[in-house]
Amino acid sequence: MILYFVVVIVSVLLIHQFVGQQIEVSGSSMESTLHNEDHLILEKVSYEINKPKRFDIVVFRPYQEDKDTYYIKRVIGLPGETVQIIGSDIYINDQLLNEDYGNNPIADGGIAKEPIVLGKNEYFLLGDNRNNSKDSRDSSIGTVDRKAIIGRAWVRIWPFENFGVLEHQ
Repeated sequence: MILYFVVVIVSVLLIHQFVGQQIEVSGSSMESTLHNEDHLILEKVSYEINKPKRFDIVVFRPYQEDKDTYYIKRVIGLPGETVQIIGSDIYINDQLLNEDYGNNPIADGGIAKEPIVLGKNEYFLLGDNRNNSKDSRDSSIGTVDRKAIIGRAWVRIWPFENFGVLEHQ
């Protein structure tokens, strides 16, 4: 009987550490895709095999020294690309990015007013609520290293009426 409980506890800990975990959205930076107090399942396995893709919704640690703070944002720029925000438009390698995730025109391009060349493991992340999001435009966040990305938001489990797999592409 004790062995059974040990196996269950170890299994739960391994799943939480390496496969997935429940997270709660705090704030409005991903409105209207995600809402304050939405509960999600964060999937960790796919990024062990594949790299994050444009428009994936990811959870990351914005500050290396703070292991308890997590942000959730959308991948906009990929390694090796040049990102720039001109007016309210996002440009990737001097090409206008056609996307409709942002729920309002960008009022401030922040550090991305000037071209940002992403390194081989760097990503440029934005919140969908473009004017109420602390993201890669903010110099305190900047580009996000691959190692800081914990996983991909996969399924919304609460509120139940919005239950379902999240759209990334």
